[in-house]
Amino acid sequence: MAQFARSPVTAVLGPTNTGKTHLAVERMCGHSSGMMGFPLRLLAREVYDRVVAIKGPQSVALITGEEKIVPPGARYFLCTAESMSLDRDFAFVALDEAQLGADPERGHIFTDRILRARGREETMILGSASIARVVKALVPDIEIIGRPRFSTLSYAGAKKLSRLPKRSAIVAFSAEEVYAVAEMLPRFRGGAAVVMGALSPRTRNAQVQMFLNGEVDYLVATDAIGMGLNLDVAHVAFASLRKFDGRRSRRLSVSEMAQIAGRAGRHHKDGTFGSLGHEDGDAAFTPEEIEAIESHHFPPIDQLFWRDGAPRTDRLDQLIADLEAKPERPELRAAPEAVDLAVLKRLAADPIVIERAKGKRQVERLWAACGLPDFQKLGADHHARLVSRIWRFLSEGSGHIPRDWFAQQVARLDSVQGDIDTISGRIAAARTWAYIAHRADWLAHPAEMAERTRMLEQKLSDALHSALTQRFVDRRTSVLLRDIGQNASTLPVTVEQDGTVCVDGETIGRLDGFRFSVDPATRLADRKMLLAAADRRLGKVLRVKAEELVAAADADFVLLDEAGQAPGIAWGGTTVAALLAGPSLLAPEIRLDRALLALGQDVQKQVVARLSTWVEAQKQKHLLPLVKMAESAADPAVPPVVRAVFAQLADAGGVMARIDLDDALGHLDKEQRHLLRKAGIDIGVLDIYHPGLLKPGAARWRSALLSARIAKPCLPLPGPGLTLIPAGEKPAQMGARIAGFRGFGDQMLRIDMAERMARAAHEAIAKDEPFTATSPQIVSLGLNEPSFLTLMRLAGFRPVEPRAPAPVAAPEAALEGSEPVETPEAVESAEVAPPAATGANWAFRGRQKPRRERQHQGAKPRAGKASGKPEGDRRPSRERAQRPASAGSTPAPANNAFAGLAELLGRNG
Repeated sequence: MAQFARSPVTAVLGPTNTGKTHLAVERMCGHSSGMMGFPLRLLAREVYDRVVAIKGPQSVALITGEEKIVPPGARYFLCTAESMSLDRDFAFVALDEAQLGADPERGHIFTDRILRARGREETMILGSASIARVVKALVPDIEIIGRPRFSTLSYAGAKKLSRLPKRSAIVAFSAEEVYAVAEMLPRFRGGAAVVMGALSPRTRNAQVQMFLNGEVDYLVATDAIGMGLNLDVAHVAFASLRKFDGRRSRRLSVSEMAQIAGRAGRHHKDGTFGSLGHEDGDAAFTPEEIEAIESHHFPPIDQLFWRDGAPRTDRLDQLIADLEAKPERPELRAAPEAVDLAVLKRLAADPIVIERAKGKRQVERLWAACGLPDFQKLGADHHARLVSRIWRFLSEGSGHIPRDWFAQQVARLDSVQGDIDTISGRIAAARTWAYIAHRADWLAHPAEMAERTRMLEQKLSDALHSALTQRFVDRRTSVLLRDIGQNASTLPVTVEQDGTVCVDGETIGRLDGFRFSVDPATRLADRKMLLAAADRRLGKVLRVKAEELVAAADADFVLLDEAGQAPGIAWGGTTVAALLAGPSLLAPEIRLDRALLALGQDVQKQVVARLSTWVEAQKQKHLLPLVKMAESAADPAVPPVVRAVFAQLADAGGVMARIDLDDALGHLDKEQRHLLRKAGIDIGVLDIYHPGLLKPGAARWRSALLSARIAKPCLPLPGPGLTLIPAGEKPAQMGARIAGFRGFGDQMLRIDMAERMARAAHEAIAKDEPFTATSPQIVSLGLNEPSFLTLMRLAGFRPVEPRAPAPVAAPEAALEGSEPVETPEAVESAEVAPPAATGANWAFRGRQKPRRERQHQGAKPRAGKASGKPEGDRRPSRERAQRPASAGSTPAPANNAFAGLAELLGRNG
């Protein structure tokens, strides 16, 4: 570990806009010589210009990786942190943004400078107050000075681009995001300047000058502006709060947010910050983050990343071992493997490197070559191939890179043709050759090549500035529609969070789900051009939305079954498909909405497959009994007569009127009926059903599937949990019948409750007790007297005069689906030959078929059949007159809801 110098060391710590850098520049200029290290080339260049204005160009030097301005008599050096010379003697040394020692990628550089960079007379460490504790532990004799912020920084909430105030900076975290935001800015205020760390100083300065001169109202930048660049910004808007840090996409830390937000406000002028868009979601600030930024209180940094800054270079293996050594101090932690070390380890396995990298000078030369920055961000493997070629030149012959080869690499980049990304890529490559040209011992004529790379970067920078200006500033809304008509494919189309579609910052319509609609304010003559532009440019957006749909969770989909609407499926509030008739009730056709037909066939198939998976899951969740009925109807192991019952029930949705299945039930023996009961099917006196299909979710799906089968809108369904409802209009009645209700006069009762009341009547008869509309069971239901009398008649009961009770043979067993006292054989016996069972006021005579059905059969009912009136039952007219009018006048409805619904909807259109 390096020994600390005993010269005075001061840490000036505080938030942004505290004048730390300005103080350090003043202190340096008061000394005979000095050096300052900065995190960015742009910042070093900015301070260089300020010091030149004070000391003159002959006294000031600028040293970055790819740029060197070193006059012979230079005494003040402005450098990037990596370019700081620790061998030269300076009266004053300062390091800016020292909190970057906690950065995984470059932190070890800043930590090394904190530990080893010292001025002869004075040393200053500038940074955030969050590093006070760790700096004090590493440099015990340091004096820490806190600086308050000159102005107030406050949260201004989320704002749309159209509502941003003038002098706003919008911060994004990738070149693509910067361009996308700049494209959406309205042009009627002048457009936007663009600032990114990858820009050359010449391009950056030209862009910023437009903003400072008021030629544009907005500045769109990466987080490079957070590293101390002085801009006249009143408001900072975050386009996102996530960034890719080289390893993963993560949310910004509070300290990073504050560093960027702190660019708002200058000196004593207050500033504001906020997000771009809505005040919710991952792009919004949390209350805790807002409070921390406004009060400048951040979690302390307890550890800095460290790597040996002066490794031994006697042997290659010794160099690698020192670079991988672990720190001994608890305040330090080993830095992740940087690109230079990754390249060195790859080259160390090369036989040519092993042969040539012998001796201190060659090992140092190899390590210097590995330090070539990966400006193009191509990755360690690709970068290692370039470094390997450079190293071979440096390790053979004269030890210089061939002039002709170097000139060819530079000449390949000498073109200003192409778009913004192409020119930016050439500038990044040019920075590589500029870095090499500024290595004094790598070229035979470094000054000539440095000038050539400087001229190339300047040429490309001017071209990039021109392209940025033309794209983001020069075009005006007055020619927008004409340009769309001439060459719409070249115009940027963006979709805001609220669905607004913008072309070059101008609204052309809305995208609701997958459906695009032209802005209503558009002139009729321009509508076709706008539609054509949207069709050509929204394909990528729609494909991304389709991929989101395919990856969506089941909870994001919704069944569309509102009354009066066709059944369908919605995702995120948008209709994406309709349900139509398919091979069976449980296998509807899923037809995509017309808006999705613009997607490719492969994407459409993926969407249909995802929706089909969701429908299957919903069937398993809500319609499992119905699914099992359909499976049993096709199971060869099930007796044919039972399969026929299952098939009819499955086709009807799992609920049928008993009268519609009497003939089929008459062919079942005891064991076969047991199979139905084992499947959970209740064989009631009025209806046959599975109780699980009466639940609200099952009713919704059965209604939607039926509507899909007959191509009619969905019917209104009763609310969840209801057992008794008014009869209402016919559509409401049909919806209630689908949900499992049966009509009794002017009321409708859920069929399981109707069967329960029928069982209660049998129990009352067995106990010789009266059973009337005032009985507790009936009163608790809310069933009125006419509806009660209708229920009793339809269930097979007839009113009688009170008389002495007669013996009753298992009356409670007359109703299938109950919990009978007697065996199932007794139930069959009661249905076939109903006895003269009596109670206080009712006798069970057996359920009768409707008159229309008896006439259709062309014969009188035979005696002994439960479905008709017994042959010997010839009651006098006086007894029939005592029967309530409602019971006699209300025909028993055929409760096959599915057949009845098709008839009703077909009649009413």
